[in-house]
Amino acid sequence: MEKIFNKRSILFGFLLVALVIAFEIILPRLSLPAWPAFMVMIFFFVVHEDTKQAPHILIGGLAGIFCTVLCGCFVETLQPALGHEAAKLLFVGLFVYSIVLLQHAIPYVFNSFAFMFFLVAALAMPAAKVSPYVWMGTELVVGAIFIAGILGINRLVAVILKDE
Repeated sequence: MEKIFNKRSILFGFLLVALVIAFEIILPRLSLPAWPAFMVMIFFFVVHEDTKQAPHILIGGLAGIFCTVLCGCFVETLQPALGHEAAKLLFVGLFVYSIVLLQHAIPYVFNSFAFMFFLVAALAMPAAKVSPYVWMGTELVVGAIFIAGILGINRLVAVILKDE
């Protein structure tokens, strides 16, 4: 039976918490939302820190957030003809169907990460204090920093615990 706690998980967890706390302090001071970057971090853990999935997460996230902007334009344009709810549902239907149809052709853009970022961004939109373009920048830049930070923490822990 494997031990519940081991030196690697204790050290990794401590350094990860330090990274999270640092960005929880930094991002609000820069008037940047944390959620887009933390979603990248969560998804990177979901894919078991597979670096080949990082572009899918980052580009899919950008696509998903951008689709909230497109949805607003789409609804505004078609609302007079279809009504607000029908126009919104049409956009969501087209977006989901695009993911199904294009996930193998353009997997960096049309993937489950894009759909989840779209969902969260759409939910966040009514209370937004910054532009979705700021969300996109935060997702890409700080999200990439988080991925690099996780990889760096893993390397640091491996070096520290090398002799053990």
